[in-house]
Amino acid sequence: MRRKASLVLLAFAVFFTAMSPLMRWYAFPRLAKIPPSQYQEAVLEAKNPTLIDYGTMKAEKVGKVTIVQTLKGNVEASEKVERNDGDSSRDVVVWDALSYVQDPEGKMVSKIPERYIFDAHTQEPVHAPGESVDGDPVKRQGIEFKWPFLTEKRDYEYFDAQARVTEPIHYKGEQTFRGVKVYYFEQTIPWTKVPFPKTMPVKGITPKSLAKTGTTRWYTTVRKFWVEPTTGAPVYGEEIQKNELRGGTLLGGRDKVTVFAGHVKMREDYIESTVDLVTSQRVLVLLLTSYLPWGFFALGLLLLALSLWLEARGRRPNGPGRTASSDDPDPDPEAEPVKA
Repeated sequence: MRRKASLVLLAFAVFFTAMSPLMRWYAFPRLAKIPPSQYQEAVLEAKNPTLIDYGTMKAEKVGKVTIVQTLKGNVEASEKVERNDGDSSRDVVVWDALSYVQDPEGKMVSKIPERYIFDAHTQEPVHAPGESVDGDPVKRQGIEFKWPFLTEKRDYEYFDAQARVTEPIHYKGEQTFRGVKVYYFEQTIPWTKVPFPKTMPVKGITPKSLAKTGTTRWYTTVRKFWVEPTTGAPVYGEEIQKNELRGGTLLGGRDKVTVFAGHVKMREDYIESTVDLVTSQRVLVLLLTSYLPWGFFALGLLLLALSLWLEARGRRPNGPGRTASSDDPDPDPEAEPVKA
């Protein structure tokens, strides 16, 4: 009986020990993925920024500018990309993003749509028809919006949608943000000539009409992210951004005019909801990368030790003074007693 029990325990020990690396290296890449239908919204604000009035072509201080950023998963588009991708093992996510900027009265300042196509697990860009910023085709390099699962303490390549360039975003150290351990990253985009938004706030002013005047648009920013490393999701972000119009006949002899200058920060209520969401997702990732693999490994060792212990007990001979047990063989009734 003990031998059968030890064999059963040994089988379970082998099973759980084998499951330990499978959970981490097989199940994790296949289960930890961004869902194709995910929807996210974040609201950011810049208080007391400088904003241009396109009617007068003058810049002035305003009370607040609000930026609403939405990320909407396009399931139909992702399925189409997967069919044409040629790699049946890769799940692809298509995000239709929109950055909508409005002034203190709620009027539109600018809106820039994007289509971002990426690998659901690694977050690496997937180049496919439709990848764009403000309707212009782009070929992204590096990450955007989100870091990979199990973010490392190193620099990453990050795509800037306004400048349409990829620059390093530098790892600056480990911090604690609202009780969550995070990695702090920072990127600086130097002054760069950028396209005008296709949708302008004043009727009659278009990128084409502005181009005819010889006036150009320039942009610089310092981008800051606090990233939860297990999920790779930013829990908070800021930008210190400046936009200018330079040269041409539109400015009436002036060298430049500020389009926007301000310190953009995530609104408080969205910080709280983002931290709560990322904290809950962190537990799910840890189950696949730490809790279950190490738990299965420890359970496998425990069952192996118990199996060996039972096997050893089953092989142990009866010692002096030990009485027969139910496991001992029945004595031979025909055997003659031993004489003293």
